[in-house]
Amino acid sequence: MDATLHALGGILLRAIPTVLLVILLHLYLKGMFFGPLRNVLKQREAATKGAREAAEASAKRAADKTAEYEAALQQARAGMYREQEEARRKWLADQARVIEEARAHSHETLHGAQGSIEAEAAAAKRDLEEQSADLAERISRLVLEGRAG
Repeated sequence: MDATLHALGGILLRAIPTVLLVILLHLYLKGMFFGPLRNVLKQREAATKGAREAAEASAKRAADKTAEYEAALQQARAGMYREQEEARRKWLADQARVIEEARAHSHETLHGAQGSIEAEAAAAKRDLEEQSADLAERISRLVLEGRAG
């Protein structure tokens, strides 16, 4: 057993330079490779986090602007609808006025035509009365002349 321990001690003694070399390699890699790599990863994470925050803020601003534009568009539409309704009411009022004027003009024309017709009828009646009196006189003269002759 003593020989085994002695052999094990020899192996360990010969392994010391290898262990020291592995420790030195570890320290070298930690300082020269993993340290800068960790720093780059931290910077990348910070940049990514900043970019995400900037993107979220930009998206929020865009959403706010969109809401403002939609509200402005809604107000513009409401104004346009009010103007259209006002124009439609004005047009209807103008149309009603024109119809009323046409109706009044047609009533005036009708009353004028009725008056003219009544005057013509009265004149024709007078003419007929005069002619009937003349005819009656002629007939009676012819009848009297025919008895006398």
